[in-house]
Amino acid sequence: MSNCNWKFLRSIISWQSLLTVIISHSLLILNLEAQAANASLPHQRISQRDEPPRRDRTALPIAQKREDCRVSSKAAQQKDKLRLLALANNKEAKRDYQKLLKQHTEELQECRSRTWPETQAIWLRLYPCDIQPGAIDQIMDRIVNQGYNQVYLEVFYDGQVLLPAATNPTVWPAVVRIRGAEKVDLLAVAIKKAQQRGLKVYAWMFTNNFGYTYAQRPDRQNAIARNGKNQTSLSVVEDGSQVFIDPYNPQARSDYYRMVQQVIRRRPDGILLDYVRYPRQSGADSIVTKVQDLWLFTPATQEFLFRRAQNSKGRELIRRFLTKGYISSGDIAEVDQRYPQEDEPMWEGRIPAKKQKSLTSSGEKQRILQLDLWLLTVAHAMQGILDFVALASYPAKQQGIPAGVVFFPEGNQALGQGYDSRLQPWDKFPSILEWHPMSYATCGDASCIVAQVKQVLALSKPGTKVIPALAGHWGESINNRPSLEAQMQALYQLSPQIKSVSHFAYSWQYPEHDSERKSCNFR
Repeated sequence: MSNCNWKFLRSIISWQSLLTVIISHSLLILNLEAQAANASLPHQRISQRDEPPRRDRTALPIAQKREDCRVSSKAAQQKDKLRLLALANNKEAKRDYQKLLKQHTEELQECRSRTWPETQAIWLRLYPCDIQPGAIDQIMDRIVNQGYNQVYLEVFYDGQVLLPAATNPTVWPAVVRIRGAEKVDLLAVAIKKAQQRGLKVYAWMFTNNFGYTYAQRPDRQNAIARNGKNQTSLSVVEDGSQVFIDPYNPQARSDYYRMVQQVIRRRPDGILLDYVRYPRQSGADSIVTKVQDLWLFTPATQEFLFRRAQNSKGRELIRRFLTKGYISSGDIAEVDQRYPQEDEPMWEGRIPAKKQKSLTSSGEKQRILQLDLWLLTVAHAMQGILDFVALASYPAKQQGIPAGVVFFPEGNQALGQGYDSRLQPWDKFPSILEWHPMSYATCGDASCIVAQVKQVLALSKPGTKVIPALAGHWGESINNRPSLEAQMQALYQLSPQIKSVSHFAYSWQYPEHDSERKSCNFR
């Protein structure tokens, strides 16, 4: 990548602006309970590894009576029959199948143009079994049959990438590792099959979570994020498979950029960046309150942090704060004595109060400087996420295709002087990116989901494309979660201006088919 590109990617917001936001957050406690008193917000993202949820015995009535652009059961059965006959090399069936695909494509486009929402997307993970003849056709047909016109196709997850094994230049293994199938490009095939049916395809990728395989490389240990307890995310995230990286590490940045470039070459219609955050921890660790809780204890992150110092006093106090977790009045006195030619300790974003210079209390000065150092380190951690998003989305910008960021609406919470451990500064994501809030709250009805989306809309700049992600099943509630119809109706009532909505996930819509595709016999 050229030097000018790297310069472009250095910052997507001003550093001082971010620090100002951090400071203002520390003075204003966000109270989500006022928005949804009984809401139970999820502590982890819904995972494709999870089994589809158990359905309630009693299906809810359809909340949405408007046309939903679905193909009739009769037409869907006819299409699948033709697909199987075409797969058996029946020439007449092949012709009729292609004709029906074209018809359904045109009908879907026409229907979605006059039906809310204009774009209805579904999240999809493919498996090695999907290389079998006709498998991708079946999946894409079912997606069209349900009235979806966009697919979020998972291409990088759990430390593996959806690229052909024979031509995979990345540091991650291919999803398809089957003898004889080394050249199968499942990503390219899926994009082609989807686009033939009028479906737009977004390449959905984990971002700061590089997966377990990355941690097994001895040459990448410095790229893995560590906190002040010398822990990596492998030891703090329950499933033991998530490996979050140091977003400032040049090797990690280069590895990810190369992978995104390979994905873009398959010509998706857009990209989606997921896991744009730090690990979500549980219990008391779910809120970071001290510098040892932050993922700052790697060489690259600290190098860039020290660069934020604007004089020697500032650099030395940053070093002591990282080393001990605090600074004392004695530290300040020693630094003043060591660098008598300098006035106030300074670093980026720090604007000392005028009255501070005349403070006579060493204790008061210590309190102010320690708080400023805490805010600096939190802002530095968040800036790493923002910079990495800029890097990851740049190949899409070069190709003129949209990029989106996936986030938890509660991932940016400030609680007193503590912060949600994910440190996900989604409210500072640029408006040129699509915003995809995971609106997964459960409270028995759609009110808490609406509260999440409402919060995001309130903090988004004019022109930001907000595309809520919902979880659920058509026609029935799931584990205290209302049906998709009920959720959609509530969203429409909140803001008809929302033009796009996504549903998590294909595995929930077709749990039996998803289970079948996870294991199969190859011949």
